[in-house]
Amino acid sequence: MKSIKLAVFDMAGTSVDEDNVVYKTVHQVILDLGYKVTLEEVLKHGAGKEKLQAITDTLAACTDSTEIEEEAKHAFANFKPSLIEAYETLNVKTFEGVEELFEALHKAGIKVVLNTGYDQRIAEMLVKKLGWEVGKQIDGLVTSDQVERGRPHPDMILKAMELTQIEDPKLVLKAGDSAIDIEEAKAAGCGLSVGVLSGAQTRDQLALAKPDYILETITELRALLI
Repeated sequence: MKSIKLAVFDMAGTSVDEDNVVYKTVHQVILDLGYKVTLEEVLKHGAGKEKLQAITDTLAACTDSTEIEEEAKHAFANFKPSLIEAYETLNVKTFEGVEELFEALHKAGIKVVLNTGYDQRIAEMLVKKLGWEVGKQIDGLVTSDQVERGRPHPDMILKAMELTQIEDPKLVLKAGDSAIDIEEAKAAGCGLSVGVLSGAQTRDQLALAKPDYILETITELRALLI
């Protein structure tokens, strides 16, 4: 097994169990535009992306809209307050064993950073609801609005490396529940890329991005890394 000094984990569907509420909300705001799009199509075309991009790409792939940019902006304006309202009442939790994994990684000298297609406000709200703090359970939190380019570009992983003073991307593992997480890992030159089946996409969808491993959950990393 390659030496790893930094593990970067996606949030929703990977380290945070929020019952797919984010993509259900994306789905709803697209339905509100009058289009008949399925949740499965939203997951296929939007999973893991910054959420305006997720809406735009779903509209482009699944509708005959001739005003995609404007309609996506309109839907996104409705998405943010709808998601915040949903999260305020949702029982957000981690997947079983995730906190123990983070603790074990720290004891093994491996830093833990979360990255996400959420904006900073929503991501910090989730982290607070979980009772996590930077400097305790996690070593950093990187959101899509903190960098110039979201996934599949490597910017969020590069920022995570900067935060943790890791210079060699071969010492970095990236894990996520969507193919775009794997594409992000490869763009950054990560030493390991891992797809997990606890969230948005299927094994076949993840396999298209050719990760090094596909696991049921990130907790299985404990046996691989420690």
